[in-house]
Amino acid sequence: MVATGADALGWRLWLLMVAVHWAAGARPCSPKYFGLNAMVCVCNATYCDTLDPVVLPAPGTYVKYESSKAGKRLERSEGSFQRSLRAPDLVLTVDTAQRYQEVKGFGGSLTDAAAINILSLPETAQDHLLRSYFSEEGLEYNLIRLPMASCDFSLHAYTYDDVPFDYELKHFSLRDEDTKLKIPLLHRVLAMSKRPLSLYASPWTSPTWMKTSESFVGKGTLKGQAGDKYHKTWANYFVRFLDEYAKHNLTFWAVTAENEPSAGLINNYPFQCLGFTAEQQRDFIARDLGPALNNSSHRGIRLIILDDNRLHLPHWAKVVLEDEDAARYVHGIGIHWYLDFIGPIQDTVVPTHELFPDYFILATEACIGAHFWERDVILGCWERGNQYSHSILTNLNHFVSGWTDWNLALDLEGGPNWVKNYVDSPIIVDSSEGIFYKQPMFYHMGHFSKFIPEGSQRVGLVASKESKKTDLEYTAFLRPDGAVVVVVLNRSPQNITFGLADSVGLIAAVAPANSIQTYLWQRQ
Repeated sequence: MVATGADALGWRLWLLMVAVHWAAGARPCSPKYFGLNAMVCVCNATYCDTLDPVVLPAPGTYVKYESSKAGKRLERSEGSFQRSLRAPDLVLTVDTAQRYQEVKGFGGSLTDAAAINILSLPETAQDHLLRSYFSEEGLEYNLIRLPMASCDFSLHAYTYDDVPFDYELKHFSLRDEDTKLKIPLLHRVLAMSKRPLSLYASPWTSPTWMKTSESFVGKGTLKGQAGDKYHKTWANYFVRFLDEYAKHNLTFWAVTAENEPSAGLINNYPFQCLGFTAEQQRDFIARDLGPALNNSSHRGIRLIILDDNRLHLPHWAKVVLEDEDAARYVHGIGIHWYLDFIGPIQDTVVPTHELFPDYFILATEACIGAHFWERDVILGCWERGNQYSHSILTNLNHFVSGWTDWNLALDLEGGPNWVKNYVDSPIIVDSSEGIFYKQPMFYHMGHFSKFIPEGSQRVGLVASKESKKTDLEYTAFLRPDGAVVVVVLNRSPQNITFGLADSVGLIAAVAPANSIQTYLWQRQ
């Protein structure tokens, strides 16, 4: 192909831009379009866009990062606070006297499928991908969720002990998926991460010989009842999992009692599941899982209940946490986003927090493309980034302490998935070309994960009286280093002028149509 003059000029300008940016450290997005405004950033073995480590701006100034449908991707700029300025109609004022939940963090899930996709790339491209998520030149994720054995995003169904009636778990062992795929990747991530990483694990199914269905899929619960040999063996399986990973120098922050326990109560459920009602989960924790973890060498591990759609709240939390024998072992509540449209946060999460303020609430799974009416993968879709940010903002503004994406990376089809339950991901790998695409969802995640570290606390961000009605969505945090972070999302097709006020002064700001911004500054 012969490059036209304009193409060649454009390419030269881009190279020049890269050279200029390279001098500064950060490398710009290498864009590819899949339709109008449907832009991804392309990475390969030799090139990937990067960010500079976050540096707090001098007092009296602020730094802003912006991404937009128009093509910006975490673009950094600086400005100064104004002391006196005719304030715009809408002013958002930081109020650090209003203190809310502390942040645990942000991240994604290392499924078998994610690991397979990452490892299908040339090694330097693999490093670019891992650095994009976990290093200081990337999004600085600090949470990783790991399935305990297989899930639908595996090549086949398996557990760690598929030898029937092995109540002593003598045949328990990790699989190649762990030792050859996930564990080596975790070690690479730990080596490149500046922030402490918190790993948490969730089981999809027990071995079939423990289940009423005697199958990995479909409606089925553990045989017998809490306190019996099936329940004791299943509780010990958690401990053995933690033991085996510890032998590989990997320690877990938390486990969830079961991924989507309600799934195993549904007839013909299509992939790995294990059913528990709230009452069954309560009794299993009180009699089996709680004591097993407590009497193991993993005593400090956090235990998360529910790990299912928030629709089940506050009922599920009441059943488990109003029982002292169960509640003493529990630390948090996990929520998935799939049925959010029929379970408003005010009716589910808020009353749960009010009833049980000492238990953290963590968003443990979300992805787009899971509903039958949604396309699996849509490359470059800005709207899907909006959906992520809207969910994260809504959750953070209602006492949720963090947000975990589903697969860290999938292929062009949205897999592999052994039941063809394909979905989208912030990173899509094209292994035939040795490249991967960073989607709008990836950058939306970064507007939170990179700037709101663990230990940050949400504070008040109060809109001026005249303008209670606005299309802007926003949240504010006080970081452990004393800096303030404000994230502003504009999903509307209009630019919106607003002010950001703090004790240091006022920022005269504009949120462009279809954009997300993160502001960061030091308080005197």
